[in-house]
Amino acid sequence: MAAAAADGAEEPGMEAEAQQLPLGCGGGGGSPAAGRSPEGEERREPLQASVSNGGDAESGRELVELKVIWNKNKYDVKFCLDSTGAELKQKIHSLTGLPPAMQKVMFKGLLPEEKTLREIKVTNGAKIMVVGSTINDVLAVNTPKEAAQQEVKAEENKKEPLCRQKQHRKVLDKGKPDDVMPSVKGVQERLPTVPLSGMYNKSGGKVRLTFKLEQDQLWIGTKERTEKLPMGSIKNVVSEPIEGHEDYHMMAFQLGPTEASYYWVYWVPTQYVDAIKDTVLGKWQYF
Repeated sequence: MAAAAADGAEEPGMEAEAQQLPLGCGGGGGSPAAGRSPEGEERREPLQASVSNGGDAESGRELVELKVIWNKNKYDVKFCLDSTGAELKQKIHSLTGLPPAMQKVMFKGLLPEEKTLREIKVTNGAKIMVVGSTINDVLAVNTPKEAAQQEVKAEENKKEPLCRQKQHRKVLDKGKPDDVMPSVKGVQERLPTVPLSGMYNKSGGKVRLTFKLEQDQLWIGTKERTEKLPMGSIKNVVSEPIEGHEDYHMMAFQLGPTEASYYWVYWVPTQYVDAIKDTVLGKWQYF
């Protein structure tokens, strides 16, 4: 009887064990380590590693070494090559305190948030330029600057269009340069990887613009010389479509407190105007 009872008591346990196998092990054995839960954890690990600065080598993710440059500070970062631009912004936030929404991240132009570093061909040693200011910095300087900018805009609205003013007509009347770069109206594009060329300066000479993002400089080149300007020395950028040729702009870089300090460039393709302003001034100035 005792033996029968023992046998009888053993059978439910065996049935229970058989019923639990599909739930705990997925048919892969009696150990929980072979079940679905650890497999689920393994699927979650790459997401954590993709925004991490360590641990990726153990999970087999390929890392790339980056040099992140922001506000004259340099950071050496190892980052997952299959992470997106948005995830890199989160990493930059942890390094600098600069919120992603206030960041302008540059690698051969504006870094796309939705693409991975592999897709945009980031390689070891790549320099990542970051432009932007923290919220505290913006609050400290932006209020008086906004008021001054509003006054300047109000004055500009009272004036006749720039392209009709005599000082500009003498350049514009020369017509469009033969080697001017093609324009695309109604489209905004990132800066090209080559210099912007085929434009005139105020004296009517040919000029080209080269954006040296890794040095945080704008190079203005003419036949005679090349001016290397730190981005921070440019106080403002003014632009206006050329009347009758609205797919091109005339643009000025303000290098000092008066209009005499403006460096004028004519026949800038319209698709690059916003990218030039964002690059030179930093995105935070448009908030």
